Amino acid sequence: QVQLVESGGGLVQPGGSLTLECAGTGYNLAYYAIGWFRQAPGKEREAVSCIATQDGSTFYSNSVAGRFIISRDSAKDTVYLQMNSLTLEDTAVYYCGAVGASAHATSYSWARRTFYDYWGQGTQVTVSR
Repeated sequence: QVQLVESGGGLVQPGGSLTLECAGTGYNLAYYAIGWFRQAPGKEREAVSCIATQDGSTFYSNSVAGRFIISRDSAKDTVYLQMNSLTLEDTAVYYCGAVGASAHATSYSWARRTFYDYWGQGTQVTVSR
């Protein structure tokens, strides 16, 4: 079974940057589409970004497009979420999810929580002055 561990969260000032990591154990994450979601207090979990397996396509929500970059290092079995120009609204617990390559990530499916089979425990990102 795939196990995911997020890391890299922390406290950062507005305008700053953080890079989150999603590491996998049990299976090579290169064979999985990996999505990042976040959940702020009192809000529903929302999709942030995804990197597909079939062609390396990447997807971003409108709220982070142009500021966040998702990437994959297959040799390290890790997916990264580089977050730039952070704002107070980016404060949330960030989760990564994984789904096997047989599930084709599309511009519609990637943002659905039910698309993913495995989830990590999350890492806290706090943007504060």
